[in-house]
Amino acid sequence: MGFRKDFLWGGAVAAHQLEGGWNEGGKGPSIADVMTAGGNGIPRRITDGIVEGENYPNHEAIDFYHHYKEDIALFAEMGFKAFRTSIAWSRIYPNGDDAVPNEDGLKFYDDMFDTMHQYNIEPVITLSHFELPYNLAKKYNGFMDKRCIDFFVTFAKTCFERYKGKVKYWMTFNEINNQGANECAHHMLQEGAILTTDDNPENQFMMYQSGINELIASAKAVQIGHEIDPENMIGCMIAFVPIYPATCNPRDMMEFTSANHRRYWFADVHCTGIIPGYLEKYWERKGYQIALSNEEREDLKKGTVDYIGFSYYMSMATAWHEGNDHYEFSEGNFAMEDNGTPSDVVTNPYLKTSDWGWPIDPLGLRYSLSYLADRYHLPMMIVENGLGAYDKKEEDGSVNDDYRIAYLRNHIEAMRDAVNEEGVDLLGYQMWAPIDIVSASTG
Repeated sequence: MGFRKDFLWGGAVAAHQLEGGWNEGGKGPSIADVMTAGGNGIPRRITDGIVEGENYPNHEAIDFYHHYKEDIALFAEMGFKAFRTSIAWSRIYPNGDDAVPNEDGLKFYDDMFDTMHQYNIEPVITLSHFELPYNLAKKYNGFMDKRCIDFFVTFAKTCFERYKGKVKYWMTFNEINNQGANECAHHMLQEGAILTTDDNPENQFMMYQSGINELIASAKAVQIGHEIDPENMIGCMIAFVPIYPATCNPRDMMEFTSANHRRYWFADVHCTGIIPGYLEKYWERKGYQIALSNEEREDLKKGTVDYIGFSYYMSMATAWHEGNDHYEFSEGNFAMEDNGTPSDVVTNPYLKTSDWGWPIDPLGLRYSLSYLADRYHLPMMIVENGLGAYDKKEEDGSVNDDYRIAYLRNHIEAMRDAVNEEGVDLLGYQMWAPIDIVSASTG
């Protein structure tokens, strides 16, 4: 027993983190292009457009835009069977709401996919990976405006038509559920192109409304993608961070249940097409009037995904606290800058942590695969898994990262056990990241 013969071994990146060429070939500015450099514990700032004198790491990145052929050749030398990246929306529609696509941008990805196929590398492509056109944020406040649903569908349709026969594996929105974990300005901009501040009391409402609009856009895109090419496999992409109850206290178990509701309602909608009852009740309790028509509910049912793509880096633990009568979970500032937000995340004493303070939990990956298989009964693909660390560069330019090798080995073994012992239907594994890239969180 073991992995399937066509298992998609490879690596994963995102366009805005490696391409550069931010204003070349007709590309317009994306939301990533207005985010300054930060650091560990220092958040990136969001500027009002491109400000002279500011440092925007995504503008140049690693210049994959000019060197993709050499880099893909190196991936082939490494034995890649798949390469996950994204299509920069503003390279195809510079403003997001343009009437016609940018041919130079379309041709760039034509050439890139052709190069992959020369080396028998399967493209695994995300349509929206934290790089929505900046104009959609400024003009519409992103996915708070339902017109952005149509803009995304137009973009998706253009890609499905242009790259029919070149791309089979698609994902709609990257880590769509991050905004549900923490409604900070950073996540709100990345996920939905929403311009806000950390202290805006409307953030949670906006997260739910924009999140629903993104899910409608995804469902419509899935339907169109299947019409254009029935061979398309169109998935979702969620950040899966399993949350354990701190103890077997029933209150901790209810807190654990609530935490899963809060973090994974996006996947519930993606995979079942139904708004869960727990979510409807939460909106009712909070007084949120979410704009969602009966027609849109039908679209959600018709546009469920073919597989689950997910990232896995770590696990969390949670415990109930006095006064939390509704078992409402807040991830707060876990593993992020201290923004004063309280957190229901507690330390797991059974796990070591990385240099970033992230728990290292290989067995958690096996649990995650089993949990998702039991819940959704769909094929899966691990499209991000990796370790951040303070690496030391030796005099000869090498890095002796035995700790990273051990991390990857242990997680791959756990994934193998999920396949062999739980019968998980696993399509592939793409490590994050096989090449130097700009950090999405810190620059």
